[in-house]
Amino acid sequence: MAQLPTGYEPQKNAMEMSDEELKSNLMSDYKQKEVKKSNFPTEIIPLPSKGLLYSEDHPLANGSIEMKYMTAREEDILTSQNLIKQGVVLDKLFESLIITPINYGDLFVGDKNAIMVAARVLGYGKDYVVEIDDPFSPGTKQKVTIDLTQIEHKEVDYSLFDHRKNEFDFKLPQSKRVVTFRLITHKIDKDIQTEIKGMNKTAVRSGIDRGLTTRLKNIVTAIDGDTGRATINHFVDNELFALDSRALRTHMKEISPDLDMTFTFVSDTTGEVKEMDIPMDVSFFWPGT
Repeated sequence: MAQLPTGYEPQKNAMEMSDEELKSNLMSDYKQKEVKKSNFPTEIIPLPSKGLLYSEDHPLANGSIEMKYMTAREEDILTSQNLIKQGVVLDKLFESLIITPINYGDLFVGDKNAIMVAARVLGYGKDYVVEIDDPFSPGTKQKVTIDLTQIEHKEVDYSLFDHRKNEFDFKLPQSKRVVTFRLITHKIDKDIQTEIKGMNKTAVRSGIDRGLTTRLKNIVTAIDGDTGRATINHFVDNELFALDSRALRTHMKEISPDLDMTFTFVSDTTGEVKEMDIPMDVSFFWPGT
């Protein structure tokens, strides 16, 4: 039965909430009551962040999230052509399955990936059957079954998150300047995609895709302690060496809590073994299609 995390208190009263926040809270309350009323089975899903990237009073601070099993109602979401065309079908699915009362935009990317895998397991089971190109036998495809419950959390240095703030410093190897950055949440990623989409017309005319610099401008929050937006934009556009840019992006990836989305491939043809990324094709959420 769904319960609020121990010690959770609302951060705002109704008068202080935006319409979107109020609607989200009301929907969360509704889902809680429905689950309790029907005694519908739920599962507690551990998050890669262990809750350490959230403030102490956040519903996810305990490092887990409660989700319900997928029903035919969620299959309606998955088959909605309108949601698929808008590119929001999986987000709508996850929002429907999550029982813990959260602001969906707060979710860090790695935690969202854990929710994605859990949603697949709760909906269609742990076995993910996919066809893969055999790297040891060119031109040969091999069907493999991946046990999604065997996916583990990536190893990261959790001591970096002791301060419970989404704020980290990194000294660039070439320029020696100190960049302060934040890890990506769903809201940050959505804002970046919106900005990039708005720049598409300019990109078509100039022939230059500014997706990388746009992403960096939204992730970097200070240069040598200077938080001015003009300073950050100028630095990214004119002073960030390619070597430093790559080092920063590599560092962010290394410290970001996430799932280890790899599996051990064994070739049926040669018997050779290789660690490979789990392919995410249409059959992940639409098995049999």
